[in-house]
Amino acid sequence: MAKEKKEKQIAQNRRARFEYEILETWEAGIELTGTEVRSLRDHNCQLTDCYCLIRGGELWLYNVHIAPFEQGNIANVDPDRRRKLLMHKNQIRYLEKEVAEKGMAVVPLKMYFKENALVKVEIALARGKKIYDKRATMAKRDSDREIERALKERSRY
Repeated sequence: MAKEKKEKQIAQNRRARFEYEILETWEAGIELTGTEVRSLRDHNCQLTDCYCLIRGGELWLYNVHIAPFEQGNIANVDPDRRRKLLMHKNQIRYLEKEVAEKGMAVVPLKMYFKENALVKVEIALARGKKIYDKRATMAKRDSDREIERALKERSRY
């Protein structure tokens, strides 16, 4: 029997799926302090405007807001600091090569706890959508909603 993934989701970047066309996804570790992990257990994280950059052969996560831990006193760090993402060097090189193309970006999609209590970030290689692509996404979502509504109404009788 296949094992089920036991992930406890912390935060999700829903805006990324709307703004970008997702091409590939990876799982990356993240370098955190102890009080940040304790704050994440309370779901005190915001991924809305965050992005990833490759600097000096390392992958960095910018603009992630992890609220300070309430009982953390002097051990708390800056909530908006940049954080290092942990991936294999060949994966980072691949991402760096792909991002060099026009319109490509590395965006974080979600942050979660694995079954062994490690914090992971799902990142994606993505291409920015044009305005008409966004309109098509909204139209498809609306039509799917209408279909669901019609099926639900039909099944009531």
